[in-house]
Amino acid sequence: MKICLRFLLMLNALLPLSAEEHTTPAAPGPVMTATDLGALFDGIMPLQLGSNDIAGAVVVVVKDGQVLFAKGYGYANVEARKPVSPDDTLFRVGSVSKLFTWTAVMQLVEQGRIDLDADVNRYLDFKIPEAFGQPVTVRHLMTHTAGFEDSLQGLFGSDPKQTADLRALLLAHPPARIYAPGTTPAYSNYGALLAGYIVQRVSGEDYATYVQRHILAPLGMAHATASQPLPASLAPLMSTGYARASGEGHLRRPPLRRSRAGLPSGPCQSRRAPGHGLADAVDPNQLNLFPVEAGLAQTN
Repeated sequence: MKICLRFLLMLNALLPLSAEEHTTPAAPGPVMTATDLGALFDGIMPLQLGSNDIAGAVVVVVKDGQVLFAKGYGYANVEARKPVSPDDTLFRVGSVSKLFTWTAVMQLVEQGRIDLDADVNRYLDFKIPEAFGQPVTVRHLMTHTAGFEDSLQGLFGSDPKQTADLRALLLAHPPARIYAPGTTPAYSNYGALLAGYIVQRVSGEDYATYVQRHILAPLGMAHATASQPLPASLAPLMSTGYARASGEGHLRRPPLRRSRAGLPSGPCQSRRAPGHGLADAVDPNQLNLFPVEAGLAQTN
């Protein structure tokens, strides 16, 4: 008993000391500056582009909602020796474009026009059959838990005249069902396409038109687009794609395009943005704040 009492008294005496130690404010750390970042990336980026035979890239660092550093490296067009500009050069941001699809869905959810837990067939003009005794819901699409086998079949093409209808693409390439809905996360481009088609059906607008009117325009993203081919005003700003930057003819990559039907899963093009899809030359403040701002945007 005496041992226990002594232990409790010692513990009681130590606790206030520990609390004081933990509440002592830490010394402020060094402040990151644009000069620091310039020194870092000016050393790293040329080496990375050279060692990986990449034509060009852009780096943007955002801190506390403000652009701290933005710089282009290499070339947007190797043959013309056109440098990458953080203000003008467009890049395809690929599956980052899915954020626009999910935002479009959630705007319609906020309006009471889509129920996240409803069977997707409520919104379709063709049927997604049940698998494992369960329907696929919109929530399943957004969380990549619909159970679809993933495939890129039909998503890419080199001829802009062969842009496919979204509905036709969904019907032409239905994926295998490999998991019960809601049980297993499995990335699905088809699921994103299906969500984009639901946006079309519910809103009555083409997917690219919906994104432009209800997301890009309210955010002031004047140099962003989900349209394929690119609008004439933005086409000259698009970076050229290369399999590798050096070598005979620079091995320019064929002009792969997302078909119109592929838009909801990765269509957009963008300035100062990572990925492969949406094309945009936006203020990076707008792009980095996009998921929040677009969800709050009031549109007509």
